[in-house]
Amino acid sequence: MNFKINHIKLILVLFTAVLSSCKSYVSAQKSAAVLKVDNFKHYADYFNKMEDENIAKAIPNDSAWFWMKSNIPLFECPQQNFEEIYYFRWWSLRKHITNTPQGYAITEFLVNRSYADKYNLIACALGHHIYEFRWAHNPEFIEQNVKLWYRGNEGKRMKKLMTFSSWTADALYNRYLVNKDEQFLLDMYPDLVDEYAQWEKDRGRDDGLFWQIDVKDGMEESLSGGRHVQNVRPTINSYMFGNAEALTKIAAIKGDKKQVANFSNKASKLKNLVETRLWNTDDLFFETLTEKDTSSNVREAIGFIPWYFNLPEENKGFEKAWEQVKDEGGFSAPFGLTTAERRSPRFRSHGTGTCEWDGAVWPFATSQTLTAMANVLNNYNQDVVSDDDYFKQMNLYVESQYYRGRPYIGEYLDETTGYWLMGDRERSRYYNHSTFNDLMITGLIGLRPRADDKIDVNPLIPQDKWDWFCLDNVLYHGDIITILWDKTGKKYNKGKGFKIFRNGKEIAASEKIERLISK
Repeated sequence: MNFKINHIKLILVLFTAVLSSCKSYVSAQKSAAVLKVDNFKHYADYFNKMEDENIAKAIPNDSAWFWMKSNIPLFECPQQNFEEIYYFRWWSLRKHITNTPQGYAITEFLVNRSYADKYNLIACALGHHIYEFRWAHNPEFIEQNVKLWYRGNEGKRMKKLMTFSSWTADALYNRYLVNKDEQFLLDMYPDLVDEYAQWEKDRGRDDGLFWQIDVKDGMEESLSGGRHVQNVRPTINSYMFGNAEALTKIAAIKGDKKQVANFSNKASKLKNLVETRLWNTDDLFFETLTEKDTSSNVREAIGFIPWYFNLPEENKGFEKAWEQVKDEGGFSAPFGLTTAERRSPRFRSHGTGTCEWDGAVWPFATSQTLTAMANVLNNYNQDVVSDDDYFKQMNLYVESQYYRGRPYIGEYLDETTGYWLMGDRERSRYYNHSTFNDLMITGLIGLRPRADDKIDVNPLIPQDKWDWFCLDNVLYHGDIITILWDKTGKKYNKGKGFKIFRNGKEIAASEKIERLISK
């Protein structure tokens, strides 16, 4: 009897999901300029066959393709592994959509975790979830998840929302830059203001900086701290800067001049403190301050996070830190960017299997570093890193997302072999703890969300790397955007060169791959 009831509930959930995404699907299909959605169905068919689906949530595998074609931008390129992992990450992201009595929730693990909140929710990667889901056509999945986190406890925050450091205000504002939904953003504004004040109370210091223990950053066993050490970390201080910047802009939309001044002042103060207190002038890197207010004197990937929020001032020498992504003694490894510098005598010294952040490659950190790196390449006048460096790291990120010859995303991996360190544990499969497709859209292909109506595209693809590529069916500011490169003009029959289309109409073009901003 219970089986029949549960089966009926699942059918109702699927029916609701189908109805809610039909409108966006029909609209997108009418406007798609180049790519044909069913040409990519084979990816979902293959992914479905890779496994016996032992855990099915709101949208099981047999409905995966309908969800994908109803919600996702389409992507095509000549490098097959990029294309395959792009669709795999959408397919695996969908697995985490969970139906609850209070709406959709987005999980981090598919298996239940003892330390999770209601509905197996964990707040650690909420910022990543928002950045990734902002490109899904149906807004309900992430919006209901966010409201559940902030109001799902009898109208109040979920009990474990603030278990982990958060950049949610920043993520929600950057989502707004994609969909321009002021109503949702302003609805969440009081909750975000209240959350900021709570962080100040719980983790703020008298000098204006914030402290955190490693595990509450989701980064256990680091070289600079420990599970119980109250250090001043680049993570939470950058997050709070990003949140203050976002709240300044949201307050301006609302017309709340008092809070504009308040949060602008907080952001300015944090910016100065991070630049002056966390910058190690010997190591040329942003580093953790210990409980004794001295530098930890070790470079860790978290030192790149300030650029995730465009915090460091340009032309003050801070960009020198990015030399470390190219240095094999720094963070450059055969299978990606390490979480601590490889030259450290304590690199990979904490063992394996207890979520160590002492050097192994974590996609959580990789996606933060690559988001930051794209910001450096777009927003800073520097000659330390280039498009080639970005493409190299994206290529390594793609190559790392395989296990035993099949697409895979898990917790963390060995930097030299690419072996997923907990790949055989059920908990690690489809670990929803990072972004990838947001990096593809905003970094590699280069659609840079902005508040005005201009379309700004700056691909970080070296000129002669691919002869063609296309990103299509991107729902942006209510329009469908298509971005393509066709070296010969014979692939897409839209003429030679680099082009941007809005709702099928060409709005910008160039003979080469370069930054284009529509009028």
